[in-house]
Amino acid sequence: MGYEMPVTGTDIWYYFICKRESWLMSHKIAPDEEDENIEIGRFIHEYRYKREKQETAIDPIKLDRIKKVNGKLMVQEIKKSSRFETSARYQLLYYLDTLKQMGIEATGELLFPEERKKEVVEWTPEEKLVLDQAVEEIRKIAKMPVPPKPNKIKFCDKCAYKEFCWAGE
Repeated sequence: MGYEMPVTGTDIWYYFICKRESWLMSHKIAPDEEDENIEIGRFIHEYRYKREKQETAIDPIKLDRIKKVNGKLMVQEIKKSSRFETSARYQLLYYLDTLKQMGIEATGELLFPEERKKEVVEWTPEEKLVLDQAVEEIRKIAKMPVPPKPNKIKFCDKCAYKEFCWAGE
């Protein structure tokens, strides 16, 4: 078996939003770092939960927060809004799956602090199948010599890559 590109939670996040964005990230083409949405996301991460420990790295994943609830490990993923709930959910499931492969059982919780909303996320064999398929597809997309053509979706208007994708339109 040859080398397999490592896939991160961020790769999972972008894959479930936009395949083109997934390719751009895998090729280290950075989004507009001055984009308002990126800055807001950073602010929420840094200040909303500043009293509580954040970001724990357990190679190869970075967890926003981990804590014990009723004696069980809970991984919490913090997002600006529930607008990208599907991608956030699968990113968290990816973390739970990675921990499971390490022999660590955990549950997950998505936190949307600006909406005061929480969602419990639990690993299931069905979700594992979806994740495995996504990882395989992410690796295929990354190997493409050029990005997939832009596809106008509802998230394009607030995307930090919008100039890259739609400048000639």
